[in-house]
Amino acid sequence: MVISSRRLASIRPTWNLSLLLILVMMMIRVHGQSSTSGFISIDCGNSGTYNDSITGIQYHSDDGFVEGGLSYKISAKLMADAPSEQSKTLRSFPDGSRNCYTLPSIIGKKYLLRAVFNYGNYDGLNRTLDGSPFLFGLHIGVNFWDTMNLTDGNPTLTEWKEVLTVATDNAMSVCLINLGSGTPFVSALELRPLLDAMYPFVNTSVSVSHFRRVRFGKGNEYITRYPMDPYDRFWEQWQYNSYPLINLNTSSQVEILPGNDYFNVPMAIFQEAMTLDPSYTSMWLTMEKNNVDSKSVRLLPIFHFAEINGSNPNRRFDIYNAGDLLHRGFSPSLLQANSLYDSGQFLYNGDAFYTLNKTRGSDLPPLINAFEIYSLIRMENFTAASEDVSYMKQVKKHYNLTRIKWNGDPCSPREYSWEGLTCDYSKSNQNPRIVEVNLSTSGLKGGLTISFMNMVSLENLDLSHNNLTGGIPDYPIKSIKVLNLSYNQLDGPIPNSILQRYQAGLLDLRLEGNPVCSKIKDTYCSNKKNTKSTMVIAVIVPVVMVSLLAVMCTLWALRWKGRSGDNEDYAMYEEETPLHIDIRRFTYAELKHITNNFHSIVGKGGFGTVYHGTMENGDEVAVKVLMETSIAESTDFLPEVQTLSKVHHKNLVTLQGYCQNTKCLALVYDFMPRGNLQQLLREGDDYSLNWEQRLHIALDSAQGLEYLHESCTPSIVHRDIKTANILLDKNLVGIIADFGLSRAFNDAHTHISTVAAGTLGYLDPEYHATFQLTIKTDVYSFGIVLLEIITGQPPVLMGPQTYHLPNWVRQKIAKGSIQDIVDKRLLDQYDSSSLQSVVELAMNCVGSAAMDRPTMTEVVSRLKVLLPTVLSEKQYASASSRCTNSMDAETRRQFRLLISERNEESSFHSGYTGGMPELNLLSGR
Repeated sequence: MVISSRRLASIRPTWNLSLLLILVMMMIRVHGQSSTSGFISIDCGNSGTYNDSITGIQYHSDDGFVEGGLSYKISAKLMADAPSEQSKTLRSFPDGSRNCYTLPSIIGKKYLLRAVFNYGNYDGLNRTLDGSPFLFGLHIGVNFWDTMNLTDGNPTLTEWKEVLTVATDNAMSVCLINLGSGTPFVSALELRPLLDAMYPFVNTSVSVSHFRRVRFGKGNEYITRYPMDPYDRFWEQWQYNSYPLINLNTSSQVEILPGNDYFNVPMAIFQEAMTLDPSYTSMWLTMEKNNVDSKSVRLLPIFHFAEINGSNPNRRFDIYNAGDLLHRGFSPSLLQANSLYDSGQFLYNGDAFYTLNKTRGSDLPPLINAFEIYSLIRMENFTAASEDVSYMKQVKKHYNLTRIKWNGDPCSPREYSWEGLTCDYSKSNQNPRIVEVNLSTSGLKGGLTISFMNMVSLENLDLSHNNLTGGIPDYPIKSIKVLNLSYNQLDGPIPNSILQRYQAGLLDLRLEGNPVCSKIKDTYCSNKKNTKSTMVIAVIVPVVMVSLLAVMCTLWALRWKGRSGDNEDYAMYEEETPLHIDIRRFTYAELKHITNNFHSIVGKGGFGTVYHGTMENGDEVAVKVLMETSIAESTDFLPEVQTLSKVHHKNLVTLQGYCQNTKCLALVYDFMPRGNLQQLLREGDDYSLNWEQRLHIALDSAQGLEYLHESCTPSIVHRDIKTANILLDKNLVGIIADFGLSRAFNDAHTHISTVAAGTLGYLDPEYHATFQLTIKTDVYSFGIVLLEIITGQPPVLMGPQTYHLPNWVRQKIAKGSIQDIVDKRLLDQYDSSSLQSVVELAMNCVGSAAMDRPTMTEVVSRLKVLLPTVLSEKQYASASSRCTNSMDAETRRQFRLLISERNEESSFHSGYTGGMPELNLLSGR
């Protein structure tokens, strides 16, 4: 899971000054009630202690909190614009895969932990701007927290990550993970204790990562933090304050009732709010973050309300998350704080799209004071047993093992376990234990520490080839079965407890190469190999070698046989039981003849390969052959053939026949000479579809889908609608193909499959929340196809930033005009009203909630209305000099209200009650 952080613009010249003035005002208001007791504030890379000029919080050097790393200052050119003292220095970790800070904590205490990053081109390499990936991981304790992604970022920006977590020990570790795409670094670490009752959904099993925290109203500061917020949370000021937004404020006290104090939002935040002009009914709060995997991220929204407008106002509204009702008919209390959340509602929704809708009986539109959004972090990894960790730290200190890269937890996560240690993870619900320590040839000096003897799970201890001196401590061994102390300088006596365990066969003791063995002839002082073991090895090795040789010969024979498979008689593999359907059954030999021995490949996919063929009568066909590795798993092949044999429509590819052979399963279709829509939209440099042709193809495809949904009994869901599956005949008629994923379902069923299907960029996002595929899944995919037809762009745009096509369209329209999204190869030869209608239809189809999308029958009806318009406007334009892609100012304003911008910052949009009834389909409610 990847969530990009919020960014502080260091280029604002008045930022520090304004914050300083705000700080003074806030300090007057709080009358010294705030306290930094329990705060841990570390300025990484800095060697001194100082009080921050903005907050007054005392910061310390990171010496003593971390081992290794190099201290740097940011570039001298950027130093003057640094937004804080902590942004001027950093610690970089070029060595090691994991480097950890250890912060003191109280077991069971709840904390806010913040890591701050300011690259500032400290290394002179311009890593954020060189075009290569620049990212590294963050762990909180032994669990993944987040990924810091600075690729294509502004080196002047300060960024941060926050996590709310519970300390499970008297020390909390924060680890930077080298992912091989840039050197990890950190500028500051800030640990803030929270009250035990705060954020009740946070516990030892669940932590939450900051996604967004926003306050509304008329504020001038970009960030509100300590001392207004005694827990030093960062509250961003909502940046959209233009009409129809209305900011409210009050000087009256807002009461926080007992039982509603889980979040302790500062009163000053509750004294300001944002609402709408009364003629508006819906408030849309949208924030999208780059590099978010919406399939896996789970968000929890927390809404904060206090009615501060007049006496006993009638204000009631519903709250939705991407179409899902979260809270019904909420009415904020007058001058009382209310916080709404549902700890069980960690939703699959990486876009964080929330709608506040005025209810039917309400007099006033929605209002909001603040909200927070967090993403779920499951604390699933167990730390190593605390006593093992303690003893290994004693070993590290005793032998001064600073050169060994021992950072963080010794056992967890497994991929970052300490070098030389073996841990036991067999008990999945318990802390892993250290069972083996191998410090052979590690330069150990001094006596043998008893810390090893105290480890109750340690079974194998190898300290050979070092410079250990003295004797073996006379200390009871708890669990060690193998003790290898060979080739050291041990000269002391061997304790009786050790000898007794050795003589009882409970301990494998090895002391050869030590002075203590100069007068001892026992086997533990001998370097001779066990003769019995040698004999066993001498017998086993030849047997194994002969067996391997026999296996290799068998594999070679099978490979040779496979190479001669072209001469294999496939007739013997023909299935004897034919299907009772009205299409032709081909033999393998017939397919081989039709395709000229499978000579001409016209396509490939996950199912296998498509070959061009010619029938006996000269008709061209496409032969889709399943991969041999898929045949054993293709249990749906024959039912699929039976279903498709009954489907007949002018806009669905015709199935001519099939091959049912245990060595070859194949489908034979009509051949489409103009290829597929994807090729013409993005690969046809010498030919471009005009606007009318594009609309005809869209209508053709919609009619094919409508037939599958409405005319088939039971209905059929295609499940993989995309431009590559819309074929074109010689007359550019759109034909839907590839029913490899299609399924039939009955009306009584609410879903058709729980198996993922479809292609990246086309798949209905509601599937990720419900795991249910319906006919509205096809509608969503068709909406993406419509956007491709308009823009000529792929469903996922790759570049400096990755965009899903609907979001790219929203952003382009919100920032410019509708013309910015149109395929440049259309050369402005289209009608603007027709274009607007098709964009509206496409955006209806890609609505987040399936219930808000039109049916394919409605899509067909709207496209049919548009085509005569295209023809009449085309004739009108030919006799007129007017520009057909222009749009009057009012239409453009309404359209930009309709298509909401969704970028990394945030956006606000509202739904208007009057006029434009067609547009309400997009608003959702």
